[in-house]
Amino acid sequence: MLKTLLITVLIVAICIALLSVKILFKKNGRFPNTHVSGSKAMRQRGIGCVQSQDREAQVANPHAIPERKNLTEEAND
Repeated sequence: MLKTLLITVLIVAICIALLSVKILFKKNGRFPNTHVSGSKAMRQRGIGCVQSQDREAQVANPHAIPERKNLTEEAND
């Protein structure tokens, strides 16, 4: 049991070390931007992420016609 756990921890440590080689040894090494908006090809196609689309949809339209809150109250007046 202990031997299996140690081997597993060693394998995970080696994988993490190999994945971080570019970040650790490259000058100004950074994690790659894997977000949809970080891809030039996606931006050229007009594809955005859900968060950006939601943010754009929440913006109030200045050309919208204001809606009436309660039509029955206005009908009684």
